[in-house]
Amino acid sequence: MLVKELFAKPIDRPINGVIKADQADSASVWQELDEYVVTRELDVHFRRFFGAFLEAIDRTGDPSLVGLIGVWISGFFGSGKSHFLKILSYLLENREITWNGRTKRAIEFFDGKIQDAMLAADIKRAVGTEIDVILFNIDSKADSGSGRDAILRVFLKVFNEKLGYSGDHPHIADLERRLAAQDQLDSFKAAFHALAHVEWEQERDAYSFYADELVQALAETLGKSAEGARSWLDKAEEDFRSRLNVENFARWVKDYLDSRSPQHRLLFLVDEIGGFIGDDTHLMLNLQTITENLGTICGGRAWVVVTSQEDIDAVIGEVRASKANDFSKIQGRFKTRLSLSSANVDEVIRKRLLNKDESVQAALTQVYEDQADILRHQLSFTNVGMTFKPYADARDFVSVYPFAPYQFQLMQKVFEAIRRHGVTGLHLARGERSMLDAFQSAAIQVADEAVGVLIPLYRFYPSIESFLEGVVKSTIDHAADNDRLEPIDVQVLKTLFLIRYVDEIRGHLDNLVTLFIDCIDADRLVLRQRIEGSLQRLEKETLVGRNGEDFFFLTNEERDISREIKDIDLSAAEETKFLGELIFEEVYKGLRKHRFPDNNKDFGLTRLCDLHPHGSRTEGDLIVSVITPLADDYGLYSDGKCTLDSAADGGQLLIRLDDDKTLSRELRTWLQTDKYVVRKHDGTASTTTLRILRERQEENRERRQRLIHQLEERCKEAHYYAVGQHIQPKGGSAASVLTEALNYLIRNSFNKLGYLARLSANPQAEIKAVLNATDVDELGFSLEAGQGNQQALAEVQSTVGLMASANRPVILEDLVENRFGRRPYGWPEWEVVLLVARLVRRGDFNLVSDGAVLPIDRVYDAVITPSKWKRLLIIQRQTVDQGRLQSARQLAREVFGQLPPDGEEALDGFLREHFGGWRTDLTQYQPLTASGDYPGSQEIAESLGVIAKLLAESESFGLISRFLERRDDLLDLSESVHELRHFYQTQRSAWDRLRQAHSRFQLNRDWLEQDAGAKPALQRMQEILAAPAPYGMIKEVEGLIERVEQVNAALVEQHRTAVLPAIDAQIDKIQVELDEAKAGADVRNRCLYPLQQLKSQVESQASLAHIDQAARRAVELADSAFSRIESLTPPAPTLVNDKGGPSPKPVVVKSKPRRILRAAELAPKTYLETQDDIDAYLNKLRQVLESAIANHERVEIR
Repeated sequence: MLVKELFAKPIDRPINGVIKADQADSASVWQELDEYVVTRELDVHFRRFFGAFLEAIDRTGDPSLVGLIGVWISGFFGSGKSHFLKILSYLLENREITWNGRTKRAIEFFDGKIQDAMLAADIKRAVGTEIDVILFNIDSKADSGSGRDAILRVFLKVFNEKLGYSGDHPHIADLERRLAAQDQLDSFKAAFHALAHVEWEQERDAYSFYADELVQALAETLGKSAEGARSWLDKAEEDFRSRLNVENFARWVKDYLDSRSPQHRLLFLVDEIGGFIGDDTHLMLNLQTITENLGTICGGRAWVVVTSQEDIDAVIGEVRASKANDFSKIQGRFKTRLSLSSANVDEVIRKRLLNKDESVQAALTQVYEDQADILRHQLSFTNVGMTFKPYADARDFVSVYPFAPYQFQLMQKVFEAIRRHGVTGLHLARGERSMLDAFQSAAIQVADEAVGVLIPLYRFYPSIESFLEGVVKSTIDHAADNDRLEPIDVQVLKTLFLIRYVDEIRGHLDNLVTLFIDCIDADRLVLRQRIEGSLQRLEKETLVGRNGEDFFFLTNEERDISREIKDIDLSAAEETKFLGELIFEEVYKGLRKHRFPDNNKDFGLTRLCDLHPHGSRTEGDLIVSVITPLADDYGLYSDGKCTLDSAADGGQLLIRLDDDKTLSRELRTWLQTDKYVVRKHDGTASTTTLRILRERQEENRERRQRLIHQLEERCKEAHYYAVGQHIQPKGGSAASVLTEALNYLIRNSFNKLGYLARLSANPQAEIKAVLNATDVDELGFSLEAGQGNQQALAEVQSTVGLMASANRPVILEDLVENRFGRRPYGWPEWEVVLLVARLVRRGDFNLVSDGAVLPIDRVYDAVITPSKWKRLLIIQRQTVDQGRLQSARQLAREVFGQLPPDGEEALDGFLREHFGGWRTDLTQYQPLTASGDYPGSQEIAESLGVIAKLLAESESFGLISRFLERRDDLLDLSESVHELRHFYQTQRSAWDRLRQAHSRFQLNRDWLEQDAGAKPALQRMQEILAAPAPYGMIKEVEGLIERVEQVNAALVEQHRTAVLPAIDAQIDKIQVELDEAKAGADVRNRCLYPLQQLKSQVESQASLAHIDQAARRAVELADSAFSRIESLTPPAPTLVNDKGGPSPKPVVVKSKPRRILRAAELAPKTYLETQDDIDAYLNKLRQVLESAIANHERVEIR
């Protein structure tokens, strides 16, 4: 039985697989209605559409109907949405079709197609309404360059055409509309015909050629002048353009509906509105406004039904993303949304195209039952992004044979992907190919073959071939003419083209075999071999590309770029470097150091790939050498050579990867592609080239991941050799296998690793504890102590000793990293430092920094910072013998008054502590002696010098030796220090009292020295203060001070007793004068206050000279007061007589001026020796006195 004999209808009958809105011939319409399949999905859509339509009819005039007049029909490319729209137009118009002598109305074709009687009744009721349907493809109706109102212009055009008006010239259609409204249109047409001798409808689009006839016919019809008619014609187009808007258009539609019955409806059925709008914000707003105004102005009687490959939310989403406008209204205008899915297409193809004749169904069922297992195996896929359905059961097999179920899913993806990536011409992009057409084309190709044949994917290629862009089609055509290729190569190329842009399936060899299955019992192994050979030929011709195990079709641009990539030159070093990067950085996770678990030491790695170093470090503790199939002498690396090489340099790890032919190809492709992409990103590449470069970058990213995965497996399964042995480390990953191998290498090449019998849990903390310990015995430093790593301690001590005897400096960093960190030890850094700290603390070693031995209390700070290790020198220590040690202890007891502890370290600490204490005290006393007020300056300076020299000895050996050498000096020093300490800590207060008393007594020294008891006491005080070592004299101080103090106090009291009465006498005299002068308070204060102050000073003054001076000062102050009083003139009082008038002015008596007479000054000579001398003196005295009296003066004789 042949395939073509299986179908209920001829498989090669003419089927209009692509429905066009403007294709309305009777034969096409009849076939469309007759063969239309109402699927389960379409049944639901019919219900929703007619439900909304009848609701609007039943609620005519309801304002809420505005949101019901928009219907949005969406579906993927070729899903049948245009067909559904056209069937709706036939049903709504209930069009009558005549074909082959038969006549039927559209509704009659649905008898039997609609199983639900209620739905059938709703459809009949709807089509019974007066309905005008305007069906059109908006893209074909649109004028180029229509601008923002393109959709409005198209709606107006088809509306005008529907009414019989001009479609191309809206202003002419507007003239026709106005004439029709006045019942003058027929008259105008007749007048025009009479003048132009042509029918108006035939020539109206060329009206400018008949301008005179048009003007005259218009003037005759409307009774206007020719000039007026011509003026209208000249301005008509511009005038109409100014009036053209959505609102006026909606009113024109309303005017038309109002001219018909109230139940009349008008539907605009618009195909492919989504593609026309694209992401144009203005067009979307234009559609929104049209739908809204038609709804509001026409009251639900005008409908808009559109189709789009995207649902309304997706279209609005694209527009929003570009302009961010609010399109919430349009979503409200298209509340009825119908979406056609792939299931609908599948069902249509099965029922319309593949429906089997009842006579063959049993035979096909038997074929499936016999071959079901084979079919499941034949139609299996590898690494796909979705589940491609196999035959579900015999019924499924019968309904889709000779196709496979997955082809319905895959071809939908193919059509969408090809259209999306723009490799087809405009026809396919506009939907002029359908799934139905593609399946029919493929089925016809095998129509004459026997049952058992299956349709491979390349059979679908002819259905789109004529619509492909030339560059794509020419690639496949040239392949067919290529003598180096075979026929199957072209089929493979077609297959790879069809799936080129389908993300859900890759061009893996196993998938290509499945896509090539052309009969149920095809031999997959043979087919695989043929396809594999074909891919090699196509790849050699650069017709296909390869990304790992996936192959893909190359366009012309991709082919050129692929050739250029292949021509990129690479050096062996580049390949090795990149391979080393993948192995060590990706597979082995960037491992640069390996932490050995037995002691937590980090071992540095020297990493080699094909003997080329990877990374900057080439002196690591461990050598890891990876030999790959890319090595020039890879074939020489037998087990024997690998074993031998792994024993070199004290032992290393050698890893040999198994041979892999794909590794080199993938590696070279990655490097060539990477270099090419970097080179091409120079700003000059075209948009297409940039797209291809991005794709190559993505392929390279995947290729890199494949290489990593491939090398991960190769490294896990590699051959490992270490220390002359072929080993088999285990692990779940390549990194864990490497870890085990490195552990083996360390354990078998570091033979003194075991000397560290015990590892510290926290070496840094233990170092601190060791160096701060006070009891050496507690630490277990003895080499015999089991807990002290005795072998390791002995090894460190021996190594330092040998290096010292060879006059080689022992640097801590070198000891830690280069000596004990490497073979044969491999000890952790901090464990080595801990061993050194133990030996330093025990006294075997000293650490020297900047030429000075570090004291034990500074060792921890030095060793805890690794950066300081390079500056720390390790030296062996000298020790003091027991005899000298005991002598030093006895001397220390004599010097310091107490016996120090036993042991060199303890004695060293004791001496440093006590000398340090002396130095601290003496340093505090020294600034006091510098002033000259305190004794001991020379003793302190000499003592500090001795102490400084002793403490300058950094080692205990030097300090103790110097201590014994200066025995006598130290005994004298001890005595001086004790005297100084006693003075400054105990006697200093008495000394300060002595200094203060002596200073105070100096004020009255002249009077005190006249006293027999005070004079010797003052002299003794001066002797004590001047003594260089007055320490034994301090006991006399209190008695001396008391003796002088008594005399001094008596003298002060005596002088005060003589002076104070004299001051009081002056005060009394001034007060008398003030009273007589009736002086005010201010004057009294100024005259008396200075004398009162002077009296207070005398009462507290301790200086005898100052007390005596106060008597003379009192007289001077009194004279000043008298002068102030004499200068005053008391004011004259105003008196009132008995009669109330002023009394006569009283006489003011002014006080007499005062003359001070110093009698001694009148004596003619120093001494009066005779009577004449007396007479002369008295006469002169008389004359002066009489003169004063004559001058009304008062005389005070002094």
